[in-house]
Formats: sequence, C-alpha cells, structure tokens
Amino acid sequence: MGGWAIAVHGGAGVDPNLPVERQEEAKQLLTRCLNIGISALRSSLPAIDVVELVVRELESDPVFNSGRGSALTEKGTVEMEASIMDGAGRRCGAVSGITTVKNPISLARLVMDKSPHSYLAFSGAEDFARQQGVETVDNDYFITEDNIGMLKLAKEAKTILFDYRIPPVGLDTCSSAVDSPLQMNGLPLTVYAPETVGCVVVDAQGRCAAATSTGGLMNKMSGRIGDSPLIGAGTYACSLCGVSCTGEGEAIIRGTLARDVAAVMEYKGLGLQEAVDYVVKERLDQGKAGLIAVSKNGEVAYGFNCVGMFRGCATEDGFMEVGIWE
Repeated sequence: MGGWAIAVHGGAGVDPNLPVERQEEAKQLLTRCLNIGISALRSSLPAIDVVELVVRELESDPVFNSGRGSALTEKGTVEMEASIMDGAGRRCGAVSGITTVKNPISLARLVMDKSPHSYLAFSGAEDFARQQGVETVDNDYFITEDNIGMLKLAKEAKTILFDYRIPPVGLDTCSSAVDSPLQMNGLPLTVYAPETVGCVVVDAQGRCAAATSTGGLMNKMSGRIGDSPLIGAGTYACSLCGVSCTGEGEAIIRGTLARDVAAVMEYKGLGLQEAVDYVVKERLDQGKAGLIAVSKNGEVAYGFNCVGMFRGCATEDGFMEVGIWE
C-alpha cells in the first residue's frame, strides 16, 4: 500500500424511505467534493489543507447539516461547531456555538494556527473570527425553509429530530415519536438523521488529517455541544491514521470513538478496517454512528451500525466509491 487516499461523509443514519432524488442529490455532492480533494492531492497539497478545502465545500452546500443548511436549535437559531486535526504533530483546532462565521471549519483551522489554544466557543470564538477577518454572514444565511419545517415537526413531536424529507405516510407524528424504538439519552427520536460532514485524508507523504463540521441536532437545547468539535470523540488524527465520526453525538463522546480507532491500531496492532470494525462493534453501546478513516499507508476504511451512511472514498491507484447503503 501507499500513496494518497481520501474519504468524505455526509452523516450516518439514513431513512430507507429517503426519496431517490434526495439520494442522488447527496451522492452528486459527495462526488463533487471527492473530486475537489483528488485534484488537490494530485497538486501535492498537504493533507491538512485538503480536509479543510473539502469540508468548506460541504459547509457551503445546504444538502447536509453543516454551515448553510445547519440544524436549528429549539430557539430556531443555528449554533455550528467544527474541528480539524493534523496528524503531523497532533495539532488541532475546534470551535462551538458559531452563529455568523460562513465556514466554521476554517475558523477551527485558525484556532489551530493563529491562537495559543485548541478550542474556542460562543462569543469568544466569534470575537476571534472578527480579529482574524474571516467572512461572516447573518445567522439567517444558514437557515433553510426545509429546516424551518423540520424544526416545527420536531417540536410537535416533542423529539430532537424529525426528518422532513421522509413523507410521514399515515403517521401521527406525536404518537410515532413516543412509540419510536430509537432513543437518545432516553428521549425518543422519530427519525435520526444528523448528517454531520467530515473528511479524512492521507497525502502522498503519508501525513494524515481529519476535519468534521456540523449544525448539531434539530431542536437541540441552546448551548449543546456534540462530538464533532471534541478531539478524540468526533475527530482525531495522528501519525497512524485520520478519523471523522458521525451519528449519535452523545454515544460517540462516551466511546471516544475517533481516538479508539487509533488506539487499537497502536496498542492492539490492528489494521485500519479491523480497527474501524472493532470500534463500531465494541465502543458504541446502544448508540448509532458511523465513521470514515485513512491510514498512513494509503488505506481507506469506513464502518457504521445504522441504516446507511452518506460516504465516498478514493485512493491514488484509481479506486473510487460513493454510496449510502451497506
């Protein structure tokens, strides 16, 4: 093995009734983002630059839940979060509670490169963004009509999230939420579709990097922080691998999911796909999630324990795949 490799995700936990045109829209975006990453890798851009570039593209498109198109809080506002990690030297940057920064992933990168800290949140992160001169927009820019509808349904169902894209045929949303077999920390979920975005890359020099960005959960409490900005939970990169997670944030946090992929490679000597499979099976308890990963040897891997994960991957030897289901 060897050479560069890249993987992207647009979230784990996809309703099997997702209309075909919505599936195609998602796959087209993932393909476009993969191609942007492939071009950058062919131009010898370092892994850390490639993950930022690709996640910026995902944040700028409202298809998934990050940047524009982010999930709404219970107050109807957007609070975004993101993190980035460079496996070379394990440098990292993260942000939470972002309300005006057009590309949270780039602010996370600036926290890593231009601040003495690893993690900034809420008003402090927004102040830092202004000091750094990054592009800011009104909170309204991130809010889509689709998500306003989704929040309304979530509130009616007294649940954290209800996916507006699934026609609720013959369903009374309130009772279906109560009867839902899916729960998060004891709260019923009607349909779980977090759709966090992420990218992992190993470049031709064997340097690994990872980046993850999200709007969080629809109808989440204001101030809630998920796994995406937490180094070792939603995002991790070291000399061995780069990992980005998606799914039920609370379960990913408890399982330190991204770090555990690296840990079992390091301490158990497992290969990349073995490590991914082990962590998805052993570390999630009752939680539902998925992850993408690359190794320093140019391998790419993914795994999930829910119905589907929006994903794509490519390697230097010409392999390329974009998919949703098993």
